[in-house]
Amino acid sequence: MPLADRMYDVLLTQLMDGTRKPGEPLNIGALSRELEVSQTPLREALARLEHSGLVQREALRGYFVAPTFTKREMTKLAAARELIEPAIAAESALRRTPEFLAELALTIDELAESATSADTDADAFRLYWTSDARFHSLIAAQADNPFLESAFQALSGPVQRFRLFMKAGHAHAGQAAAEHQRILDALASGDPTTASKEMLSHVRASAERALPEHTGAKP
Repeated sequence: MPLADRMYDVLLTQLMDGTRKPGEPLNIGALSRELEVSQTPLREALARLEHSGLVQREALRGYFVAPTFTKREMTKLAAARELIEPAIAAESALRRTPEFLAELALTIDELAESATSADTDADAFRLYWTSDARFHSLIAAQADNPFLESAFQALSGPVQRFRLFMKAGHAHAGQAAAEHQRILDALASGDPTTASKEMLSHVRASAERALPEHTGAKP
């Protein structure tokens, strides 16, 4: 594995297990000494994390862990998802294939597998995080609408950040897996209206699970 990929994995694990806190500076020189690697692979890893939305960079300040969402940001993100993802699900229902449905089923199996320990084990939480993201990305790609997929991709960084930092010890992987299964069933039926409805229900439920727990959020 290339060193930059290894550093990405190391830093991502530290974000997931809480070693690196929201808002914490990520000084490249200090990281280089701490992890005993050169600065080049660290820069590549941080740039990749920045693209995912988990790390941010500011002029004259450098990299830092993305801050937690405010209540307003979470509400606005949920509103954007409610517009885009149900439309994507409806399109995907019309373009379903056996291979597409099988891939979705695999992500649901992985999500369910993570449910028992996603709140306490970093590896299980990573499985939850990646399988959840892949489920939604597969549906966006299957819609075969470049404009809808572009809108989805624009939200992917904030959604990844939402998944990671809204965890607060409660990933709700089991509930998410059940909701994903209902979406899959709707997609498999080929009914765009039901697929859209189930996706909307899931997006709203995800936001509702996070908001009560985000007690430190600013309005």
